[in-house]
Amino acid sequence: MTPQGGEVNDGHGGHDGADLGRPHAVAHSGLRISWTLAGAGWAVCTLEDHRAGIELVASRIGRTPEELLTAVARITAGAAEERVRFEAEPTVHQWVVRREGEEARIRVLELRDGRERGGDGRETEIWSGRAGVERLARAVIRCFDEAARANGEDGYLDAWGEAFPRTELEALRRLWRARNPQHAGDRRRVRRSPWR
Repeated sequence: MTPQGGEVNDGHGGHDGADLGRPHAVAHSGLRISWTLAGAGWAVCTLEDHRAGIELVASRIGRTPEELLTAVARITAGAAEERVRFEAEPTVHQWVVRREGEEARIRVLELRDGRERGGDGRETEIWSGRAGVERLARAVIRCFDEAARANGEDGYLDAWGEAFPRTELEALRRLWRARNPQHAGDRRRVRRSPWR
């Protein structure tokens, strides 16, 4: 059975009955993001806040992990808006992250025909939320730190079919630390137990 995407999470980690693996997530001040490998070339990304959650399936036909980390790094560095596609064959979802001062507005769109805005307008917002830019960056860093811990980088490569996005993760971490010097300590301590 091919995983399908875009299902709303009940807040208790429930799936639609398909055993896609236990989500690996770290709670964060109202924003929780996880990246769970769910089979050869498939992953489930869970995004939730205190109001609601959404589960999106991604296949490796896109470079979703690298693009997500890069988009959040650009928002952290001051970009006004970034978009990240989650290709799930045939479903396509897109994160739209817009910076508004020191906050990020996050919208998740379902693109019914796979096209971005400017197409025929067949997009539906299926989740939205807000977070401080620093909190968003920290949640994404923690998400991928946990994915690396849960799978190991070799295990990640075996399951996803592409190397773990270490370069993009460390680039985002450097930006986050530059803006939060109180967390610029020992790298091993931060990677083992980040921000606790």
